[in-house]
Amino acid sequence: MDCRVLYLGDRALTFELDDHISMQTNRNILGIHAVLKEFIARGDFPGVIESVPTLRSLTVHYDPLIVIPSEVEAYIMPIISEGGVGIAKGRKWLLPCCYEDEYGLDLEDVAQKTNLSTEEVISLHTAKEYNVCMLGFLPGFAFLGMVDQVIEIPRRKEPRTVVPAGSVAIADKLTAVYPSQSPGGWNLIGRTPVELFCKNWQTPSLLQAGDKVRFQKITIEEYFSISKAIKNDDYSYESHCLQREVA
Repeated sequence: MDCRVLYLGDRALTFELDDHISMQTNRNILGIHAVLKEFIARGDFPGVIESVPTLRSLTVHYDPLIVIPSEVEAYIMPIISEGGVGIAKGRKWLLPCCYEDEYGLDLEDVAQKTNLSTEEVISLHTAKEYNVCMLGFLPGFAFLGMVDQVIEIPRRKEPRTVVPAGSVAIADKLTAVYPSQSPGGWNLIGRTPVELFCKNWQTPSLLQAGDKVRFQKITIEEYFSISKAIKNDDYSYESHCLQREVA
């Protein structure tokens, strides 16, 4: 398997497997990541701290006082050459999403640009099961791929200075949920009341690379009901976890 190695200062190497987004490349990366996690946990690679998967590359962090870059490459390259034989295990989630009124600010625009009705856009968005390809941009921000080709749409020409937490959006081949309020240029088509990141959780990010996600259409009334339950600490996130472990 072809691989480009990039040096990130003196504490990390990035192994770039492709120059474009593809689910096969991402599956290989998550498989390699799964193998490395096991090796690191067993202490098989002294000085290697962790690996971080992305859509088309894997970054490996190491302690330069213990191991040098050439040794890290010697650890990692044989695993990459095998093509990601590990199995990236994760969970299946069903996330509620309200596509109504002010929550789907760009829904009408997406429908017009794709020559669909808003209901057709919603139907296509909720019909697919998405892979959590990576986390990035914001803590807990999961890049989910791939959307149906019919609703692929570029980022907005003018990003918003404020995107509300929970906003569900589309950009190019991907969809995502903004875990916290931030600027953003993706097309907003709905909003989920479910929190995706909390620093006080044992694992702060609800979604992890290797998980699978589907969206379930809910009404505004259901949205407010779930939001109220979450604020009152009377809500179980397990209700959205369809399966604890999937391969």
